Amino acid sequence: MFLLMAFTGFAQQKDSVGSDEASLLLKKMDSTHRADSLRRLELLREIENLKGSEVDKQRDKLLQELNETKEQDSLRSVRQQRQLEKLKASAKGFPVVPFGDTLFMVYTRIGSFTASERAEAVTEKIQRLYDDVSFVPDSLMVSFTESAPQLSYKDIIVMSINDMEALWFGVSQETLAREYQQIIQQAIRSERKANSVINIVLRIGAIILILVGIYITIRLINIGFQKINQKAILLKESILKGIRFRGYQFLDSERELQVALFLINILRIFVILIALYFALPLLFSVFPWTRGIAETLISWVLTPLKNVFSSIIDYLPNLFTIFVIGGVTHYAVKFLKFVAGEVESGSLNLPGFYPDWAKPTLNIVKFLVYAFSFIIIFPYLPGSDSPIFQGVSVFVGILFSLGSSSAISNAVAGLVITYMRPFKVGDRIKIGDLTGDVVEKSLLVTRIRTIKNENITVPNSTVLAGSTINYTTSAKESGLILHTGVTIGYDVPWKQVHELLISAALATKGIVNDTSRKPFVFQTSLDDFYVAYQINAYTEDSHRMAAIYSDLHQNIQDKFNEGGVEILSPHYRSARDGNMTTIPATYLPNDYQAPSFKVSMNKPSEEK
Repeated sequence: MFLLMAFTGFAQQKDSVGSDEASLLLKKMDSTHRADSLRRLELLREIENLKGSEVDKQRDKLLQELNETKEQDSLRSVRQQRQLEKLKASAKGFPVVPFGDTLFMVYTRIGSFTASERAEAVTEKIQRLYDDVSFVPDSLMVSFTESAPQLSYKDIIVMSINDMEALWFGVSQETLAREYQQIIQQAIRSERKANSVINIVLRIGAIILILVGIYITIRLINIGFQKINQKAILLKESILKGIRFRGYQFLDSERELQVALFLINILRIFVILIALYFALPLLFSVFPWTRGIAETLISWVLTPLKNVFSSIIDYLPNLFTIFVIGGVTHYAVKFLKFVAGEVESGSLNLPGFYPDWAKPTLNIVKFLVYAFSFIIIFPYLPGSDSPIFQGVSVFVGILFSLGSSSAISNAVAGLVITYMRPFKVGDRIKIGDLTGDVVEKSLLVTRIRTIKNENITVPNSTVLAGSTINYTTSAKESGLILHTGVTIGYDVPWKQVHELLISAALATKGIVNDTSRKPFVFQTSLDDFYVAYQINAYTEDSHRMAAIYSDLHQNIQDKFNEGGVEILSPHYRSARDGNMTTIPATYLPNDYQAPSFKVSMNKPSEEK
């Protein structure tokens, strides 16, 4: 209780600061005006009492001083009046509300009584007059004392009107007292008339009528919406066809009807609530002591609507600014797209700038343009300077920083790969153990389709960290060299082996045979039991590498079998005892006599 009283006293003291300043200023104005008036009277008496030979000279001097005093008083009054107007704008008045409605405001204090205490005391005395059955409003009189006019009834002094209060409103004390007298008399008459038995009965009847009207209104609303529901059910087949999008049916006609009925029911409840909301203030406004509730209910709707409307009006300049910035950004991006398209198509040539750089460079520049545009627009967004908006922005920034480190590294790697140009979409490449065609190259990942039609996604940071082999670039520029090896025994002449390998390569589809790119053979090693040969052949079709290798291996088998040469790969050990040779029978002559040998596949060496 003590804390509540202390807090109330502090609030009243804080609220009366402006009024106290006004009181001090009014006191200063009054004292200054009195001093100036006394000085002018004194100068006038001195002028009237002038005698002697220098009367004219002294009169002129006194008149000059009198004029200067009037001018200073006038200027001082103007300055003080301006200060008073400023205090009026910031000073808080305290209402006199004996019957729920404000009769007038109290701004100044008298002696030790603050404006708030004066307003409470006047309110309490007016209520006492109203409760006094013998009181007649015309009995409230204005009496004049030496200090100030007073509003009084018998021995009750309702209110005193001091000179500061008259200065505050810019009227005389008597005029202000008469005005307050009429206001109080009229308020007591109106309150007594409103609380008469006849008026109470009439108000009760009005409440009954309002309740009946509310009931009828709700019934009519329900009946109207029932007819709407029935109409929706009847129009189900003709209007409600379901909701489909690109072949997918979100809702069939039955579910769409249920959704429509649900929305109609929600609308019905909303309409009923709106009707009740506007009916309840009317109901509460019947009795004077409940009018405050009605005003509160109405203010709950009107105040937010007013605030929203005023906020929208105040925000229109910022909204137009955002539209202008957005329009400039839109057409700037369209211009950049046009330039990028011209560069990509080859219509516009920029020295040192490759056409395949156009699209990724456009994406980077677009991002920078949009980011710069957002930075400019950000201060114009509603609530951008609020602590909540700033806190959310910081929180989102921290989450983005913590959760996007790998994404940022992939994005940076994607930019580096773009301008390194190690490959482009459609190239046959090898990254680590993966070999396939590039089907997509984005800022974050590279997608490869293998020869088995497997789509593999590789992060750009992995691509940048490892080595990349581009088969397509080599095939187009100088021809891609395909190579494979065989091992042949020492008993076969190397020239024959060379001829067979070259003939197998030339018989393979996709192998190039021109003056500068003929197939050739390397003897890569001389091992213990065989010689290792490597056939090298050029091709320009890198996307058929697997098929070309398969055809080349088939042709090598065919050519060596036709030439009667055994391919000792894999290694094997043989002891001839008359069994068949490894050469297929279709390639052997009719009078061929098989040597004698035994075969074992468990050792990587050969003995003859």
